Amino acid sequence: MSLRKPGIYKTPDELRLMVRPGVLTAEALDAVCAAIRPGVTTGELDAVAEGVIRAGGGVPNFMLVPGYRHTICASVNDEVVHGIPGDRVLQPGDVVSIDCGAQVEGWNGDSARTVVLDDPERPELVAERRLLAEVTEESLWRGIAALAEARHLNEIGAAVEEHLESRGEYGIVEDYVGHGIGRSMHEDPPVYNYRVSGRGPAVRPGLVVAIEPMVTLGSADTVTLDDDWTVATVDGSAAAHWEHSVAVHAGGIWVTTAHDGGAAGLAPLGVRPVAIG
Repeated sequence: MSLRKPGIYKTPDELRLMVRPGVLTAEALDAVCAAIRPGVTTGELDAVAEGVIRAGGGVPNFMLVPGYRHTICASVNDEVVHGIPGDRVLQPGDVVSIDCGAQVEGWNGDSARTVVLDDPERPELVAERRLLAEVTEESLWRGIAALAEARHLNEIGAAVEEHLESRGEYGIVEDYVGHGIGRSMHEDPPVYNYRVSGRGPAVRPGLVVAIEPMVTLGSADTVTLDDDWTVATVDGSAAAHWEHSVAVHAGGIWVTTAHDGGAAGLAPLGVRPVAIG
C-alpha cells in the first residue's frame, strides 16, 4: 500500500480529531473479538466490524484502499497480515489476527489484535500459540513505551526487537512495517519493528504512528498468496499481529486505539499516558 507524503506532524487540533476514529476502531475490535469462536466465518466477523463502525458514524477505512472491499483483514494461522474475510470457518486452536480501521471526519484509526481459540484436544499447540500472541503484544507495548521517551523514531524498533529476543526464538517479519497515520490510514514515516541503521524522524508533538509488530513461531520469510493480498509465512509457521495508533503531543503520548489511552498496557512499564487536551 502506498504512503501519502504530507508533513508528518499534526497540529493540536488535528490530534484531537484523531481520538474518535481511534476509539471507534477499538469498539469494532471489541465486538469482533467477542464474536470469535469455532464455527464462525471470517466473513461474519467482517460484518460485525462494519456494523459497529457505521453505527458509530464512521467509515471502514480498509474499504478506501483501492481494490479492497472489506472492513477487516482476518489472518488465520500461517497468515501474517491482509487475510481476506470470507467463508472460512474458524476451527479450535486457530490463531486469528484481526486488523481493522475506522475513518471519522477524514481522520483515521488503525489497530490489530490476535486471538487464539481453545482446543481441549491440543493443549500444547494452544499454549504455544497463546505465548506467541502474548509475546507479540508485549513487544508492541515495549515499542509504545519507547516512543514515550524516544528522541528519534527508530528507537521503537530496537525496543521491539530487544524484547522479542529476550523471550525466545521468534521470527520478526521485516517485509511489512508500521506507518504514520492521519488523513490517510497509511502515511510516512515507516515504523520498523526491528533495529535499523539511522535514527529516523525526530519524535516531537504532532507525530502519530501505527506500531505493529508481526511475529512468527518460525521463519520470518513471507509470501503473498494467489489472491494478491494475503501474506503468509513461507514455512507454514503460525503468526501473530498486534497494532495500536499512538499520538505524541505536548503533554506526552496517548494510544488513540485504546479506550484508556494505553494506561493498562503501559503501567507495568512505568509510563503514564496523558489525554490529548
